[in-house]
Amino acid sequence: MSQPQPSEKELLQSLLPPLLDDFQYWFSRSRSLLESEEITFLSQQRQSELLERLKQAQQEVNTAQMLFQATGSQVGLEVATLMPWHQLVGECWQVAMQWRSLKSESTEQQNSEDDQI
Repeated sequence: MSQPQPSEKELLQSLLPPLLDDFQYWFSRSRSLLESEEITFLSQQRQSELLERLKQAQQEVNTAQMLFQATGSQVGLEVATLMPWHQLVGECWQVAMQWRSLKSESTEQQNSEDDQI
């Protein structure tokens, strides 16, 4: 016997809030990194621009979350709205992975130099 398909509202209620929470989580982590570290492979201008884009995206996600809650889960989002956020998360992941890799290499090099002393 097949299960009944969820309504659009049920689907929206089950998918959108966790998706928006995920965006907030990754934007917050990325923002913390950009605000607390000098990312040496990014120019100061590029790091500043990325940080500003993160702040803007966080505000947009906040607004979407408030509208979703204020309308009793009646408001959805177009894919065209979500895609730039998704791309920004991907860009931030790339920066974070490269930063961790460089930091790890630096730590290994420092440990190697310490062993030689």
